[in-house]
Amino acid sequence: MAAAGRDRVVHLLRQLQRAACQCPTHSHTYSQAPGLPASEKTTDYAFEMAVSNIRYGAGVTKEVGMDLQNMGAKNVCLMTDKNLSQLPPVEVVMNSLTKNGINFKVYDNVRVEPTDKSFVEAIEFAKRGAFDAYVAVGGGSTIDTCKAANLYASSPDGDFLDYVNDPIGKGKPVTVTLKPLIAVPTTAGTGSETTGVAIFDYEHLKVKTGIASRAIKPTLGIIDPLHTLHMPPRVVANSGFDVLCHALESYTALPYHMRSPCPSNPVNRPAYQGSNPISDVWAIQALQIVAKYLKRAVRNPDDLEARSNMHLASVFAGIGFGNAGVHLCHGMSYPISGLVKMYKAKDYNVDHSLVPHGLSVVLTSPAVFTFTAQMFPERHLETAKILGADIRTAKIKDAGLILADTLRKFLFDLNVDDGLAAIGYSKADIPALVKGTLPQERVTKLAPRPQSEEELSALFEASMKLY
Repeated sequence: MAAAGRDRVVHLLRQLQRAACQCPTHSHTYSQAPGLPASEKTTDYAFEMAVSNIRYGAGVTKEVGMDLQNMGAKNVCLMTDKNLSQLPPVEVVMNSLTKNGINFKVYDNVRVEPTDKSFVEAIEFAKRGAFDAYVAVGGGSTIDTCKAANLYASSPDGDFLDYVNDPIGKGKPVTVTLKPLIAVPTTAGTGSETTGVAIFDYEHLKVKTGIASRAIKPTLGIIDPLHTLHMPPRVVANSGFDVLCHALESYTALPYHMRSPCPSNPVNRPAYQGSNPISDVWAIQALQIVAKYLKRAVRNPDDLEARSNMHLASVFAGIGFGNAGVHLCHGMSYPISGLVKMYKAKDYNVDHSLVPHGLSVVLTSPAVFTFTAQMFPERHLETAKILGADIRTAKIKDAGLILADTLRKFLFDLNVDDGLAAIGYSKADIPALVKGTLPQERVTKLAPRPQSEEELSALFEASMKLY
């Protein structure tokens, strides 16, 4: 690592560390004294767990046709992307559907890192097809596109922005009944097969946003580790970074009982509720798997043990963050992806500039966790230990810097681009990056520390160079 660049990063991180709010550190316990009745509370007092049914096993994809037959499906939409449509995972699904007498139509025009335009194209296909079930075969882009198609085909008179997250959309609760959706993930990253979230680029504002409702989560996620053997190394790495940040962010998020407002009706309780005792279990388990297996999975495409475990880690982290939420790494990642200039990631066969989601998330992680560690330093130190840090003589006040150093070493070992500058951004872009982060309140408000525009600027600047 270059000394001058390293010194600059450390200087910025220490500034962020010192910029802590001066309120007393909250304990991260979950017990609440019985106090006000629920109707008078200003913060929430409950959390709930919603997760898709999950089936795991090597070769289990061949059962999908039987599942659809058991559901009584007569007219199925199979969604994938152009690359995957030529690969074994889709072939296995199609063979199973054919063998079990399932009538289906293929939509293979899913865009990697979807946009509102690509969502609408898939929605129109779904409306014309009048399907009674859906199968999504691919990564998060395909599964999220299929969730949106299912939602809007089930609510044909609604406006596109009706269900899109506030403040970009109207954020209306989903009250319509959707068709069954079976998700067959082929990457080990997004956890989309477990969650009620669908993310896309809103091109008009050049920001990422999404739809978040328990109602759109898949009926069943089929986790077949054989599919992960088809992922090239950088796709494995970037997908794994998404798992890493899902786990870190959900574990360090604002606790559910500190989140406001308290919903007046349970239908209004958000999918992303804040850290909670059940999500914590899944997040920590996912982090332990990432620490043990991600480097192996990237370096050896034939390491079925490593790739199988990363597939499970993706599910575990998905269960965790799907109910707890994520915070600043994800909130800041959306403009990083949305404002991409000329960068094209290695191993991604696409015809447009692309910062893969996992990469856009992880590049800010050292700065973010230095900033957030002021609130729950014990949790930050615990995660650093899981990722390999020796914390025997560590001081609790240094938790953020220790986790940041641990993350930088982890990324350096996996040949990750040297910060935002390496993917085409400069200090001149920081105002636009901050502007693109501000609408992401659904996630940024779950950060354990509130953040000003000046602090967001400092976080982006500290992320320009990592090493």
